[in-house]
Amino acid sequence: MMEKKVRFHLPGLRYNYPLNMFWVSLLQTHPDFFREGVEIGSFFGTFPYSLWNGGRLIGDDQCDAGFVKAVVKNANNAGIPIRYTFTNPLLEEKDIHDPFCNFCMKVGDNGMNEVMIMSPVLEKYIREKYPSYKHNSSTCKEIRDVDTLNKELEGDYKYVVLDYNLNNRWDLLEKVKQKERLEVLVNPICIPNCPRRGEHYEHVGRNQRTILENRSLPPEKRKKVEPWHCEYGDHNCLHTIMKYPTFISVEDIWEKYVPNGINNFKIEGRTAYLFSLIDTYCYYMLKPECIGEARLMLIKNLEQAGIFTIHKPRPAKWP
Repeated sequence: MMEKKVRFHLPGLRYNYPLNMFWVSLLQTHPDFFREGVEIGSFFGTFPYSLWNGGRLIGDDQCDAGFVKAVVKNANNAGIPIRYTFTNPLLEEKDIHDPFCNFCMKVGDNGMNEVMIMSPVLEKYIREKYPSYKHNSSTCKEIRDVDTLNKELEGDYKYVVLDYNLNNRWDLLEKVKQKERLEVLVNPICIPNCPRRGEHYEHVGRNQRTILENRSLPPEKRKKVEPWHCEYGDHNCLHTIMKYPTFISVEDIWEKYVPNGINNFKIEGRTAYLFSLIDTYCYYMLKPECIGEARLMLIKNLEQAGIFTIHKPRPAKWP
């Protein structure tokens, strides 16, 4: 019997890139550390600074051409598709000509990579301009009923990302017709049915444009980038969200979702704290008895790569 693949889609193309590549290396060199069937389905995110980006505000620094090319090449050479999260809900017709976003699309235009979209204007443009890309329907669409979800699954999408409010709702999930094309966000940090989720996506979209426009202005004329605060909470730690009914445990994945034909799982964390993200990766993908050794290996590798520094104790100075 063929082993069932359990694909995890990992966050980040810029800041999490070193961790994600080390994780791929760990899977290659120590497959015995991992739970049955684990694969890496994609790296998702954007390169700063991308006007088309949505969902999370990803820095205001600018990746140079060499970095973008290297990330796409190295991920693809490892068999990992790049998935651009071009889900800004406030894009206008003129925005489809953004030079940096089009550059990123051209770099990955090899038939292997993917794009996650929300805007009909951008979707139409990308399908015509870059037909080699596979398209994914974003959770930003907030599809919350089964009939609409099934209709979306009939569209020309590789995967449709489930609205997190339908997580663990087996009374509804059993009615989904193409479960193999469903992708599930396992660790949503928003409270269930957060009333400000759509507002948050639009807030990110406005700030994306503000930051880009500020680059061409002198400091005294730049607009303020408005911070986001949600009174319902904005947790990004694994252990603070486990209480939510929308949280999907590792047991749920292997005992409920995979046996029911759902085997694509998205891990939230493009802006997560590094060590919190390491804990999340370990929790979902590693055998419990291997987590300690794997975490230590990851931390040592990241330190050697200069991602962070572990301060060693200084010798005591005696009088």
